[in-house]
Amino acid sequence: MRIAVITVSDRASAGVYADRSGPAVVETLKSALPGAEIEAEIVPDGEESVLAALSRHPEADWILTTGGTGPAPRDRTPEATRAYCDRSMPGIADYLRSRSLEETPNAVFSRGEAGMRGLQYVVNFPGSEKAARFCAAALAPLMEHGRKMARGEGH
Repeated sequence: MRIAVITVSDRASAGVYADRSGPAVVETLKSALPGAEIEAEIVPDGEESVLAALSRHPEADWILTTGGTGPAPRDRTPEATRAYCDRSMPGIADYLRSRSLEETPNAVFSRGEAGMRGLQYVVNFPGSEKAARFCAAALAPLMEHGRKMARGEGH
């Protein structure tokens, strides 16, 4: 399985502070999905930068973003995801939001989306390290099944 992890953060991309959410997602996935090929990158907030980053990973089975999903003016990751994808997968976003609400009421502020472009999934995680790790752990057990379903390999 090929996975791309994209951290969306103005400050982390500028080197103001170290990205902690992207590495947390990568670490969680490496533990849960041994043998998965995982690439990671950091981009600034904004629809154009996120859309460009999504487009750089055409071979990934899954693209997982962390950050840019809140109500701040530059949080445009969901908009970029909708523009990139040709199909919506609201059940994935609903599942992650529902599970996250079990941990914190602040999950109501997440605007994260999930969708598909061709056979590829794109899923938005929140930007905090704790939330990103939590979402990666919640999604990891579903990822192989989702990949098989996208390829028409059945249940």
